[in-house]
Amino acid sequence: MNIPRKEYPRPQLVREGWINLNGQWDFEIDNEKCGIENEYFSRSELNGKILVPFCPESKLSGVGHTDFMDSVWYLKKIVLPQIDKRVIIHFGAVDYHAILFVNGKKVGEHKGGYTSFSFDITAFVKSGENIISLCVYDDVRSHNQPAGKQSGRKESYNCYYTRTTGIWQTVWLEFVNESYVKNIKATSDINTPAVILEITMEKGCGCEIEAVALWEGKAVGEKRAEAYTDTVSFSIPLEEKHLWDVGEGNLYDLKLTLKKDGEITDEVTSYFGLREVGLDGYKFTLNGKTVFGRWVLDQGFYPEGIYTAPTDEDLKNDILYSMELGFNGARLHEKIFEPRFLYWADKLGYMVWEEHANWGFDITRYEQLEHFLPEWIEAIERDYSHPSIIGYAPFNELWNFEGRCQCDKAVETVYLVTKALDKTRPVIDTSGHYHVKTDIFDVHDYEQDPDKFRTYFDEIDKGFVKDHLYRNENSRARQTYRGEAVFVSEYGGILWAVGNDGWGYGNGPKTKEEFIERYKGLTEALLDNKYIMGFCYTQLYDVEQEQNGLLTYDRKFKFDSEVIRKINTKKAAIEEEEI
Repeated sequence: MNIPRKEYPRPQLVREGWINLNGQWDFEIDNEKCGIENEYFSRSELNGKILVPFCPESKLSGVGHTDFMDSVWYLKKIVLPQIDKRVIIHFGAVDYHAILFVNGKKVGEHKGGYTSFSFDITAFVKSGENIISLCVYDDVRSHNQPAGKQSGRKESYNCYYTRTTGIWQTVWLEFVNESYVKNIKATSDINTPAVILEITMEKGCGCEIEAVALWEGKAVGEKRAEAYTDTVSFSIPLEEKHLWDVGEGNLYDLKLTLKKDGEITDEVTSYFGLREVGLDGYKFTLNGKTVFGRWVLDQGFYPEGIYTAPTDEDLKNDILYSMELGFNGARLHEKIFEPRFLYWADKLGYMVWEEHANWGFDITRYEQLEHFLPEWIEAIERDYSHPSIIGYAPFNELWNFEGRCQCDKAVETVYLVTKALDKTRPVIDTSGHYHVKTDIFDVHDYEQDPDKFRTYFDEIDKGFVKDHLYRNENSRARQTYRGEAVFVSEYGGILWAVGNDGWGYGNGPKTKEEFIERYKGLTEALLDNKYIMGFCYTQLYDVEQEQNGLLTYDRKFKFDSEVIRKINTKKAAIEEEEI
C-alpha cells in the first residue's frame, strides 16, 4: 500500500533519519469510553482498520463514520532495528485529547486538536516489534474545546460542517542523539539586514552551534555560538538582501549543526524569509510599503479528507487558485492550518492570518482559558518563523454578551499573551463584532446591496464606524472605535449554488452576470475607500452545504477567473492616497 502524505511534515526543521507512520492502522470506536478501564492499550489488535492521517469521518480513511465518536483507539505495530539513539514520536495534530501508550505502558498525553506534539519513547521501545496505542477523546458538544466549524449536531448545517475526530495529520518517528535541536525561531531585521535566531535544544548546555544562511546555495552569512543553557539567541548579518514580498516568496535556506566535545550531535535544515509587517495609521505595510490586503476566507476543508488535504499538491493548489483570482492572501479561518500549507504560502509569497478554532468553545468564564490558551501558545511557538503569517486573530465572532462580563478579561488576556509571544505582527483580538483591545478594528458585513454597503464606511475619518455594522444590539452598544486601521475581514458570501440548493448570505443572484455585477460593486466599495486597509471575501471555495465560494467544493472555478482577478486587482485608494 502506498503511504499517503509521505512528504516530510515539518519543513522548517528537517533532519534525516525519520520514518513516516502514515498508512494502515488498527482502529476502534469506543463511545462507552471504557477503553482505558478495559486495557485496550494491552491489546495486540483492534476490530477495524483506518488509513492514517485521514480522520474516521472522511472517505479517504476507509471508515466514513460521520456520527459522534466520543472516544476512538488506534494501534500500529512497528519494527525497530537496534536502538542506539533517542526515539521521538511526532503527531502533527490529533483532535482532541490524546493519550499515548507504547508496549502497554502510558507515555504521556496532549490536549488540543490543532497543534503538534511529540514524546521521547526511548525508554518504552525495544529492538524488534513494538505496539503503539493511542486513545483519543473528542467532545465538540462539551464547549470546553475549540472546535471551529465542526458541527455540534449529527448533521452539517449552515456554516457548520462534518467533524474531525482523532489523527488528522502525519505521524512520524525520528532518531536523534542526546543533544538535538527542538525548535527554531527566526526574526527578520530588514535594515541591517540580518536574521535573529532563537534555538531551543534538548541537553544543549555545552554545545556549539554553527549556523549558515544561504541564498540559492551560496553562503551569505554564518555564525558560531556557545550554548550555556538549552536556549541560545544570536544574529546573523546577511551579505545579500532579498526581501520576501507579495507573490515573491524569496526564502533563504538555513543549515544548523550542533556539536558537543567536537562531535556532531545534530544537523538540521530550515529556511526563513526576510520581511517586516506593520501598521502606519490606516495603512497595512509590508517592508515599509503600503499594501492593500486582498484576502479571501479559506476554511481548510476537503471533500474526501475533511480537515486533511489528500495530497501536498492540494495544499499548494488552493493558494494558486486564490492567486489566480487576484487575492494576495487569506484568513485561515476557524482552524490552525498544518505547517505544509504555511510552507507553500511562504514559498509563493502569500500573506495569511492565523486564527484559532474558537467556535464551539465557551469563553464566558475566565477560567475557560485553560482549555484555549495553552494550545494557542503552542501554535504561535510552532508557526512563528513562517514569513507568510502577517497577523493573528485568536477569536472569531464572539456573540451575545450582555454587559461587561469576564469575557472581556479573557479576550484581553489572549491579546496580551499573543503580543508578548510575538511583537512583530499585528493582533486582532476578535475578528468581527466584539473588540476589547486590538491593533486593528475589523468588521464583518454581509450586506448584499453594493450601494448601501458603500455608505456604511463613508465616515471612518470622522472617528466612527456606523452603528448598523453590528447586528447584535449588545455588541453594537459596546464598541468604541479609536482610530485604528479598518479591515473588512468578512463580506460578500454571495450564494451561487451549482447543481443544487445551498446555503449562503442573503438572496443569491439569478444569473452569472448579476453575480459579477454584485461582486464588483461590493468589492469596489472597499477598494475605493481610502481609509480601509484590506478586505476578506467569503469565501474561496464551497464547503459542503455552504455554497458561496468562488470555486466549488471540488475546486472548479464557478466564474471566469480573469474577470474576478480584474476586479480584485484594481488599485486601492489607500495605495494612492496620502492620509
